[in-house]
Amino acid sequence: MILYHTGFQVIQTPDVHYGRKNADFGQGFYLTSDGEFAHRWARQRMGEKTIVNTYAFDEEGLTVHRFCRDAAWFDYLSGNRRLKPDTLAADVIIGPIANDTLYDTFGIITSGFLKPEDAMRLLLIGPEYTQITLKTAKAAERLKWLSAEVLSPEDTARYSEMTASEQGAYQILFAQELERLTQNGHEG
Repeated sequence: MILYHTGFQVIQTPDVHYGRKNADFGQGFYLTSDGEFAHRWARQRMGEKTIVNTYAFDEEGLTVHRFCRDAAWFDYLSGNRRLKPDTLAADVIIGPIANDTLYDTFGIITSGFLKPEDAMRLLLIGPEYTQITLKTAKAAERLKWLSAEVLSPEDTARYSEMTASEQGAYQILFAQELERLTQNGHEG
């Protein structure tokens, strides 16, 4: 499997213990199998290069947990966001990226004012992108760095324009669904 990680440095040997513990799939090294996605969500940072690392990954012999957009996925990411102990014993987690990670939802989904089922309905809006999270050193050892592509500021700006367009379309859908929830009296 070919995987991508976008950031501001070349990462030949990832550290699965680096990063936020309250991320959707908990602490780990986050990648995607979608090269276009990796490029479109690249960002610029003053004084740093934007880099898309490419890897080959062999999941054979690893414990892999696959999520789809369902209640189990929602419960798992909600627990991680609240720093509950991770009881899922997996080397690798593959599943959807929660759209409030990608798009500005103004904190509504995680505000605590919504019922869990309403928060999940809002998370189901928009496109579905996949993330692959390496959770263990054993999984990281199966990741082979292939290359690093430095994106020019012009390329990053062009990709950001594409993402901004998608963000606008998403926010329209989000507002429509939020309005339906409000009209139906589903708010928390």
